[in-house]
Amino acid sequence: MKKMKKVMALGLMAIMLSSCATILGGKVTQHQKTKPVPGEQQREVRVVALIADLVFFWPGAIVDFATGAIYRPKR
Repeated sequence: MKKMKKVMALGLMAIMLSSCATILGGKVTQHQKTKPVPGEQQREVRVVALIADLVFFWPGAIVDFATGAIYRPKR
């Protein structure tokens, strides 16, 4: 019984610490990872992923911004 509780707790933590854009956004490109230099156009944010992060579990937004997955890939 204790082992089952540990497995469930780990699963719950994994779900809570995950973020929408990191999981569902696909591969993160170099354009998404690099910060724009001064004078260069800013990267666009995936609004749906940001809202989902804020509604379901807001620390997921921190993970998305840290990995760059929240930004749209260059077209």
